[in-house]
Amino acid sequence: MTEYNLAALLEKTAAEYSERIAIIAGERRMTFAAVEATASQVANLLVSRGIGPGNTVALMCPNVPEFTTTYFGILKTGATVVPLNILLKSREVVYHLEDADAKILIAFHGSPELPIADEAFSAFETATATEHFFVISPASDNKSFVDAENLTVAMSGHDTTFDTIHTDEDDTAVILYTSGTTGKAKGAELRHRNMRDNVLACQDIFGLTAEAPDSYLSVLPLFHSFGQTVIQNCAIAFGGTLVMLHRFDAREALGLMLDESISVFAGVPTMYWGLLRALDDSIDVERLAENLRLSLAGGSALPIEIHREFHERFGVSILEGYGLSETSPVASFTRLGHPPRAGSVGLPIPGVEMGLLDPQSGQLIDPSPNSIGELAVKGSNVFKGYLNRPDDTRDAFSSEGWFRTGDLGRRDADGWYYVVDRAKDLVIRGGFNVYPREVEEVLLTHPAISLAAVIGVPHPSHGEDVKAIVVLEPDAAVTPEEIVAWGRGRMASYKYPRNVTIVDSLPMTATGKILKRALS
Repeated sequence: MTEYNLAALLEKTAAEYSERIAIIAGERRMTFAAVEATASQVANLLVSRGIGPGNTVALMCPNVPEFTTTYFGILKTGATVVPLNILLKSREVVYHLEDADAKILIAFHGSPELPIADEAFSAFETATATEHFFVISPASDNKSFVDAENLTVAMSGHDTTFDTIHTDEDDTAVILYTSGTTGKAKGAELRHRNMRDNVLACQDIFGLTAEAPDSYLSVLPLFHSFGQTVIQNCAIAFGGTLVMLHRFDAREALGLMLDESISVFAGVPTMYWGLLRALDDSIDVERLAENLRLSLAGGSALPIEIHREFHERFGVSILEGYGLSETSPVASFTRLGHPPRAGSVGLPIPGVEMGLLDPQSGQLIDPSPNSIGELAVKGSNVFKGYLNRPDDTRDAFSSEGWFRTGDLGRRDADGWYYVVDRAKDLVIRGGFNVYPREVEEVLLTHPAISLAAVIGVPHPSHGEDVKAIVVLEPDAAVTPEEIVAWGRGRMASYKYPRNVTIVDSLPMTATGKILKRALS
């Protein structure tokens, strides 16, 4: 048995770089020493309420310093962190609390347009297993919740040091709930070593070092695995600075990138799309590009046109990665110093293997360049299983122990992987497989189309037909019929969308992915 607690990431950096700035949020500045001291106060408070190894604590909070201090405070006690999507409604919060058996719920009380604590408190009143509710808000805030405590006030009398509880590296550090697109959300149990090893792999492939620390723009939600590991935990582990933005706004993000000399930006494709559309003569792109060392993308496929345009404007090639909550999340990434391969999610990270499975049999297939199979992952990053769901856990793995991602992909002759599409998004028209991403890539080369989503819709004779929902460039003028005709000349007859709808915007998840299940 090997003892290890993920909170060691913070403790080690705070000991070595105590006065270095760890977090910037508006006018707030916190040193690593202050983050460590606050996390210790949180830990002491939780222990006084009976929290320790084997317990779970739910955290419902946007990108503010309290997310990080509370996250590591929970870990220090030996308990498990359950980060919750801040957009969940009360009924959904109840489900997560009861499924995770969370003893304590900690929620952010913010502005009226972000009523996180209202939904959380309503859930707390219903959830039978949850014993305490803490609100993250200024001590002077007058809004009260019956039977709730202000976290700042409650922890203020507690010691700023704490002897972190030893845990086994195979104990569950974090439970991340999947989006639940195919049913109720499932809690993916991530071990302490899963999370640690994913951070260490990022160090290798991104060239992270505490001696030359980076400044990270934290716009990806920290309750999601991408922002949590690649931004928060990497910054904490390697002495970087987290510059927090609680809600993505392209103009505000560009301003922070300039003001705080951001060297690492990570986002989903729609964030890159937003940054590019927000550029104008008031933005010093040259100075911004001088600071920017790493541009990282994940979460969904990055269109080739965004790759090209971002490189043209910033002189930086976006590194594209692949992973899921169940893989902590990083499984593969393109590499620094290598010419970009548009559409590729790169090579497996250190300590990880990837392969292609036959979607039906679950057996490994010949990885020839033309083979398409289900992407599968093995390695130090793969989760323990789904909480209290042995059948789902068993079904998630092949007979040879590969985690089945549900994504379709291929591999080139050099071993670089490409995500073709989600298996569930595949459109089968008249017996022919149509991969929505391929059609979307073509549509984005149309000069009038800014953003596109392709889905399958029922068809009386072909089974399914291809439909495109598009957002136009500002002041563009094109009709759906013209887009159909344009596509007919550029794609095979079974691929091009015969049904096109023009909209002002596309629905997004909290993490910035296009929400295809909301389209019809």
